[in-house]
Amino acid sequence: MSEVRSRSQAAAAPPPAPRRPQAQAQTQAQPQATAPARPKRTAAPAEGLPVEGMVSSANEVSVDQEIDAIRKEGLTGQQLRMARRVAQKRGLAPTSDFDAIRLLRANGIDPFKRSTMLELVVPQEDPAEQQAKPPAKTKTQLPQTVPPKGQTLPSTEVSPAERRSSEIMEIQKDIARRRRRKLTLLLTRLAFFIFLPTLLVGWYYYFVATPLYATKSEFLILEADATGGSALGGLLSGTQFATNQDAIAVQSYLMSRDAMKRLDQDLGFKAHFSEDHIDPIKRLPADASDEAAYKIYKRNVKIGYDPTEGVIRMEVIAPDPQVSAAFSEHLISYAEERVDELSRRKREDQMREARASLDTAKAERRQAQEQLVLLQEGTLLDPEGEMASIRALINNVEMQLQDKELQLQTQLNNARPNRSKVEALETETRLLRAELDKQRARLNEASVGDTSLAAKAAQIQMAQADLATADMFLQSALQNEKQTALEANRQVRYLTTSVRPVAPDDATYPRAFENTILAFLVLSGVYLMVSLTASILREQVSS
Repeated sequence: MSEVRSRSQAAAAPPPAPRRPQAQAQTQAQPQATAPARPKRTAAPAEGLPVEGMVSSANEVSVDQEIDAIRKEGLTGQQLRMARRVAQKRGLAPTSDFDAIRLLRANGIDPFKRSTMLELVVPQEDPAEQQAKPPAKTKTQLPQTVPPKGQTLPSTEVSPAERRSSEIMEIQKDIARRRRRKLTLLLTRLAFFIFLPTLLVGWYYYFVATPLYATKSEFLILEADATGGSALGGLLSGTQFATNQDAIAVQSYLMSRDAMKRLDQDLGFKAHFSEDHIDPIKRLPADASDEAAYKIYKRNVKIGYDPTEGVIRMEVIAPDPQVSAAFSEHLISYAEERVDELSRRKREDQMREARASLDTAKAERRQAQEQLVLLQEGTLLDPEGEMASIRALINNVEMQLQDKELQLQTQLNNARPNRSKVEALETETRLLRAELDKQRARLNEASVGDTSLAAKAAQIQMAQADLATADMFLQSALQNEKQTALEANRQVRYLTTSVRPVAPDDATYPRAFENTILAFLVLSGVYLMVSLTASILREQVSS
């Protein structure tokens, strides 16, 4: 009976009132300290033994059931952390993330509803007001009617919550006002620096700019076909690499002041661009200098060279289509003359050197031939034959002398030689020796006022060798002269016009829409760069 009575008393006792949360900073610092204390459960008693304090209150049971129900909802960790932060900002003191969700729902707050930064600002109540308020109920059902309490007459004093709300509203209005002012300033700057200049540029191109006519032409430089030349020259022959330097030289000449002056002398380039119907921006002053005219020339004569194809593309712009075509024709003729001059000087130099070498070889051969004739006139016609006959005579005398000496030796070896035969053999031997000495002297010794026959023969041989060398030089010079002529013919350049200049019937420039869009993009880019630079400098100065 006592156990039943204790249980009934515990059930009849009212649930303990939850503690009022403290200040927000204290709540965030120690969330566990402000949580309502729960009665500790003891271990399960043995069967048949009554133990006091084992029965939980109805409020505690309902709290556990709500937390279990929230735990079964399958919320994510991010949602639980967000609910705990919202509960701490609201001044609640949850014991866990699930308890934070339960407390927020009990106060009629959806913890997962997204709110702005201004809505997250919760008015802080004074401690006196917190003490004056009745304790909060454990669970609030929304919506509900709140009966008026106390005095309901209007008061001149504004509550702190209303004052904070009005201040927040003023802050929002001030932010909106500043945004409108900044937007107005931005639009003003854009209109002044971008839109207005773009409008002026478009007005100029559409209504003021003079229509210009462009005449386009294409030409290329070719070399003459030749069968001779080196292997590398034959490999590059017929390709754009063979005339690459000539094409670049022609392009540079057509864009030079010399071409502009020749065009002015022939067709009056300055006078044409100084006419009154041309707009002031493109018009050339009447007394303009060559430098100002050259700027107009570079702006209206555009030449491009494509090294992959070897084609030179030229575009000549003028206010009149016929004048534009005439300018193109004269510039192409100037290019032809320049190509001829570039190859002519090189060919003339090569041929001049080859002809000079041939003339020198001819003179040297003539001199060697004259020297040989003079030597042959001063001596025998055939010194070699004369020397050969002398050598044969010397050999015959030597053989006779050897025979006579053998006969003489045979006679002397007898015991009683024949004296007359011995004397005759000795006389013959002496005569043969004298003849042999005479012939040798004739061959080797020089006569009075002259040279020897051997020396004359050597001089004639040297003259003949010089003549043979001169003949070789002459032959080489002739071959070189022919090869140089072939090479000169191969180096001849021809300018071929693939696209003839034709006067257009419609104006090519100005391209009003494209130029207006380009001006807008350029002004926008400049404004953006200046704005970024100013912002960076302002930030650096303020920091």
